Amino acid sequence: MSAGKPIEVAIIGGGCAGMAAAFELTRPEQDGKYRVTVYQQGFRLGGKGASGRGPGDRIEEHGLHLWMGFYENAFRLMRQCYAELGRDPRQCPIADWKQAFEPDHFCGVTDHTPDGRWSPWVVAFPATPGLPGDADAQRWSVRDYLGRSTTLVLTLLRAVRPRFEKAASKGVAPPSSVPGDDSSGTDLAATMMRWLRYGELATLAGLLQGLELLDAVVRNLPAYPRELILNFHEAIAGAARAQLATRTQGDDELRRLWEIIDLTLAVVRGIIRFQLVSDPRGFSAIDNYDCREWLKLNGASESSTNGAFVRALYDLAFAYEDGDVSRPRIAAGQALRGAVRAFFTYRGAFFWKMQAGMGDVVFAPFYEVLARRGVRFEFFHRLTRVELAPAAPGVSPHVQALHFDQQARVPGDAPYQPLVDVRGLPCWPAEPDWAQLVDGERLRAEGWRFESHWDRRRAGTKRLEVMRDFDVVVLSVGLGALPEVAAELAQQSPRWQRMFETCKCVATQAFQLWMDVDMPQLGWTQPQINISGFVEPFDTWADMRQLIPQESMSPAPRSIAYFCSVLPDPPAGTDIASPRYPEQRYEEVRANAVHFLERYVVKLWPLALDERGQFRWDTLNVSTLPVSEVPPAGAARFASQFWTANVNPSDRYSLSLPGTLEHRVSPLDRSFDNLTVAGDWSDCGFNEGCVEAAVMSGRLAAHAISQRPRLEEIVGYDHP
Repeated sequence: MSAGKPIEVAIIGGGCAGMAAAFELTRPEQDGKYRVTVYQQGFRLGGKGASGRGPGDRIEEHGLHLWMGFYENAFRLMRQCYAELGRDPRQCPIADWKQAFEPDHFCGVTDHTPDGRWSPWVVAFPATPGLPGDADAQRWSVRDYLGRSTTLVLTLLRAVRPRFEKAASKGVAPPSSVPGDDSSGTDLAATMMRWLRYGELATLAGLLQGLELLDAVVRNLPAYPRELILNFHEAIAGAARAQLATRTQGDDELRRLWEIIDLTLAVVRGIIRFQLVSDPRGFSAIDNYDCREWLKLNGASESSTNGAFVRALYDLAFAYEDGDVSRPRIAAGQALRGAVRAFFTYRGAFFWKMQAGMGDVVFAPFYEVLARRGVRFEFFHRLTRVELAPAAPGVSPHVQALHFDQQARVPGDAPYQPLVDVRGLPCWPAEPDWAQLVDGERLRAEGWRFESHWDRRRAGTKRLEVMRDFDVVVLSVGLGALPEVAAELAQQSPRWQRMFETCKCVATQAFQLWMDVDMPQLGWTQPQINISGFVEPFDTWADMRQLIPQESMSPAPRSIAYFCSVLPDPPAGTDIASPRYPEQRYEEVRANAVHFLERYVVKLWPLALDERGQFRWDTLNVSTLPVSEVPPAGAARFASQFWTANVNPSDRYSLSLPGTLEHRVSPLDRSFDNLTVAGDWSDCGFNEGCVEAAVMSGRLAAHAISQRPRLEEIVGYDHP
């Protein structure tokens, strides 16, 4: 232990960001300098990633959670957590991180074809060297991504070349060889000018050689005149369009490849045109543009920007302002940063699928390791106010007190024990352990909902005082909850006020199905998949059959499906303060799910309807209901499944709207002496709602307090 009194750190919120900050501050290398207490509303950690075990030990999530192969920071902490946890594989079914996460190479989007069909487009991404979280993660620059983008176009054009071999065999002469590819910049510039003058891009072979030349040029920016490069790029794009775009009619595969080529060429042009290689802001320099707007500005076609890939990009980021699917908006720089990192830097596999609930494989291990390190967890503590010290000459602005509603008490103020055992695996339950609480049976009978923003019942209040109860605060609650609990920060700081005025979040909806038939019996014969870009009200689906062995339903289901999407904000004038509001939204999601299954899921599962054209409700596994309560037939059987409306302010998803990212508060911000922030809503270097952003933010918060980890250790943090 270090000499002297430890610094008391109060972390408010137990999501990924809060856990990452706690993990970094309590590492052995910190030598006991920081004593951490986590204050958590309700009975479980996880934030938007919380999950619980419901009836039959079935896993119930806030939505669909997939980890991606570029989540270097998240995987690094997770791997270290499991190593420190040291579970016995003979006793615990998920003892190692590789048992918790399985590589998933398949990814899909749904393509709305020109003839009006919804056609799945399934791609198998190759395995790549290394694993996410390895210590040798490369720090990528815009120049690196630009080079990879030109290489991608080359690769795709080579893939379609066999389709044009017949034309080549009829005597179409190849272009003259490309001199000077490895010579001086003067030779390369002269070659570009000659190709432009003599139209040597008119054949596919010429186009390929032109792209090889462009690839050599962009890897040496800014050695060549920008206008010359842009003119050469425009000629390449025009030649590609002339040779490919007109041949896509009736050929879905070629049309899809052309869309990716078209979009990637627009990205290359945009990076060159906006000089992002030399701009110290990198991709952030174009965050005032919407992604589609920026792609069109740089030559992408209307069909490509409305195609499956771009729609999936918006869907996966819930990128619809106010939840209105007619208002898709995401900052171009962040969208581009996310896309290039996802496709060019993933390690091992494109996706990594959790082998139990996110609460089980992420937050239970974090909880166990942190508790061993001495972190205190104060469950049932709802933050109501961050109180600032009165302004005074010579006194820096700082947090003076934290106010909480204590929602429930444990007899003797003993620590609440939150986990349950599911066949050897520590898990979070879907509801609290009422037996541990004072008057628990009464609270259960009265229907207390500790995680609901609208249930304000409490057992008492608590005020924590600076210098007595805490020294430093990590504010890690959701963006939607901040304006209420942190109003004083906005009153004193223009930066916080701008963030509250400009940055937005959105509600989401999800439902899960457990079915007594397997996917081929529903008509899905392709691999186990995660697919997006589908029709509303549920645009994203994942086949989650890998979870069947982790649950205890009897009889066991033969397939599991998760669906999710954005949930539109209610019409103006809706009384969102009404205690009935969450139930109204919950019922809305149920109706959306039933409508979706009756009308749209057949586009994915061709055998999902019966001979009368109705959804096969009898396929739903109803084993969690008492026999006397099982509806005999029809949509009423959906009541046996799980669905949720994520309308709590802290559960709303953080949007990356154009023109707003510069107003986010950074964990490194020093507006208040003893306060830092952590969350995927902060300015953390990857400003989009996801696990990786949250973990990066939590690591930055730890750095703001302790100078550890070093900024260069936070992979992807490239702010100047």
